[in-house]
Amino acid sequence: MTSGNLTAKRILAIDDDPDILKLLAIRLRAAGYIVDTADSGEAALTQLAITRPALVISDLRMPGMDGMALFDAIHQDDPSLPVIILTAHGSIPEAVDATQRGVFGFLTKPFESKVLLEQVELALRTSSTPNSTMTGDTAWRSAIITRSPMMENLLAQAQLVAMSDASVLIQGESGTGKELLARAIHQASARHLQPFVAINCGAIPEALLESELFGHSKGAFTGALRDHDGLFLNADGGTLFLDEIGDMPLPLQVKLLRALQDRMIRPVGARDSIPINVRVISATHRNLTAEMKQGNFREDLYYRLNVVGLGLPALAERREDIPLLASTFLQGLSEKYGKKVQAFAPEAMELLLAAPWPGNVRQLQNIVEQTVVLSTTAVLPATLVQKALREDIGAIMPFETARKHFERDYLVKLLKATGGNVSQAARLAQRNRTEFYKLLQRHALNPALFKQDELPE
Repeated sequence: MTSGNLTAKRILAIDDDPDILKLLAIRLRAAGYIVDTADSGEAALTQLAITRPALVISDLRMPGMDGMALFDAIHQDDPSLPVIILTAHGSIPEAVDATQRGVFGFLTKPFESKVLLEQVELALRTSSTPNSTMTGDTAWRSAIITRSPMMENLLAQAQLVAMSDASVLIQGESGTGKELLARAIHQASARHLQPFVAINCGAIPEALLESELFGHSKGAFTGALRDHDGLFLNADGGTLFLDEIGDMPLPLQVKLLRALQDRMIRPVGARDSIPINVRVISATHRNLTAEMKQGNFREDLYYRLNVVGLGLPALAERREDIPLLASTFLQGLSEKYGKKVQAFAPEAMELLLAAPWPGNVRQLQNIVEQTVVLSTTAVLPATLVQKALREDIGAIMPFETARKHFERDYLVKLLKATGGNVSQAARLAQRNRTEFYKLLQRHALNPALFKQDELPE
């Protein structure tokens, strides 16, 4: 087993026995991890104030602050940071107590190197450590939870776009967080002190959508008892977010195009046009190129909206974010429902990592909410997550999503069977190496993670 792309992960090791601490650090560093050490719980808290590791490994019995007291202090400040407890005094009651309180793992000393590294790799794979390289002012994107390099690249583009007034088209599957990204762009822009106004173009009947967008004059139609400003005027000086723009009827597309070109709107029933100062961000889950070919979406409007295009990845393409998102949802929902749920069992997190997620982040949040509502323990078990996934309506996925999920599972099984040997896996799949590598890249699979070489103890 190798640590693969986990080699840059930072681990904090704590033990009052200098020989054990030295041995622990040597074995972890040999596996490619960055290791900080402390000889007491108090020293560990000081180290944590300086650097946030991806994992903490602590002795249980130490003078002063012991391992569980240290865990409680860590958990109070950062409930998503995984902790593995080591002890020479291991017992079943202690292990049960520790895991029920949210400790990730419990190992007895003397520990076997292989078992230790397996626990470490599992903890890092299922932990919710955020991207530690993120620097600078991040308040504008605080609502977007990620440690995915793909998402970080997208957010870097979004921040650059925010500095201009260019129209932005965000494309992505339902539930990926298109409105969150639009709000983040608004917050990073010079317009952030002005209104952010959102409308779902597919959720409002065509007869009402024009009035909602452009406003109307008193008496313009039956029921128009007073003047109505409309969302363009509500957003004046700020940002108007047009969600599901692909669902906008063609007649309204013409009027929207004219408003964007002239920077003027005319309320329904009004004689005069009104100048507007609005930045437009639009979003859709539809393939607008295909919609244009079918005559359902105007090409001139598309290019007016798509000055800058941003594509949000599906949750299945950023699986490293699942533990972080799930733990964040768990914390908020536990408070909402007055539950004392502290963590997911490792097996439960493995189920979340492997699920197809056709409904993306929204579906993940729904699953976590269901498990929290039904929970009776401090640690959510795999059985509860499995039940929620099986019963979730969103589990019936589109054909294309199902095909991608099958393809990824097939590749994972091949890599596991061949121990990460790409040549052998390609032969079994009856594909040449070049084509097989492209498949692996498409699904962000690193063959090194599947190699079976044992690390030296």
